[in-house]
Amino acid sequence: MFDEKDVILEAKHITRKFPAAGGRTLTACENVNLKFYRGKTLGLVGESGCGKSTFMRLLVSLDQPTEGEILFHGKDITKLKGEELRRNHQYIQMVFQDPSESFNPKMKIRDIICEPLLNFKRIKANEKDTAARRLLEMVDLPGDFADRYPHNMSGGQRQRVAIARAIALEPELVIMDEATCALDVSVQKTIIELVVGLQKKKNISIGFIAHDLGLIQSFAHQIAVMYLGTIVEVLPGEEISSRAMHPYTQALLGAVFDLHMDFSKKIEVIEGEVPSPLEIPPGCPFQRRCGRCMEICKKERPVLRNVTEDHQVACHLYQNGSGRQTACTGSG
Repeated sequence: MFDEKDVILEAKHITRKFPAAGGRTLTACENVNLKFYRGKTLGLVGESGCGKSTFMRLLVSLDQPTEGEILFHGKDITKLKGEELRRNHQYIQMVFQDPSESFNPKMKIRDIICEPLLNFKRIKANEKDTAARRLLEMVDLPGDFADRYPHNMSGGQRQRVAIARAIALEPELVIMDEATCALDVSVQKTIIELVVGLQKKKNISIGFIAHDLGLIQSFAHQIAVMYLGTIVEVLPGEEISSRAMHPYTQALLGAVFDLHMDFSKKIEVIEGEVPSPLEIPPGCPFQRRCGRCMEICKKERPVLRNVTEDHQVACHLYQNGSGRQTACTGSG
């Protein structure tokens, strides 16, 4: 499914730390390694505060990593500055959770959508009407919405405008940060269908941040599961229900309401609280909430290893990435 020649962006050993009060350090992301493939969607899932948005902001150069490299077509974009950095923005765009926060309320939709096109001299000022209508129709909105203001539109319509603006420059990668979580379920479905359709049409790579595993597994080609700033499992999206191995991924699946209305399926709750990113314990970050914790889990942090060519897991329950489960020698 994933060909290495189709990798357009690769994050290598990305760590982001922030200074905190009392001389302490908040670790938002630690040693994250992920690849984005042309025309594919990578879903990044995990509980709120696990570092998903911080990581994706690094990809669009809204922040800089403390350590590591972000290679776009083999070039480390964390080293870009000035005009070179500005020009790189046209290839990697972002759609935020609340589009209203990224829109100027005094600007008409026409101006909002066409602003990046004008900034990069893709169109002339007298071509705004045509460009805005074309992009609005591309996201299934009437062309005359170009004359509206953001506050005259629904949440779903504003999100479509945000998508139209993101694809205006024909980017290779679009990052979507919880882009549907504030929308009604029925609207979520239409937005996802729109995104999938645009991806097929334009061969765009997508990074989709979500905390809803049930939603993301419905359309993501690959899913990376993040816990407390670290990637604990990466596997094909359509196979997550049958192949998930990490106890945290399995716990997330157990907490998903059955989409087929099977009321015999028990909704499970993940016990315990997520440790503070200011005080990440030694060993496995999930140890305090894992019912299968072993002594080694308290001492050594598991490394993300290949189980199969398209499946990686970071868990001491599986030896040498072979998929063979280690005997549980004591719970924590």
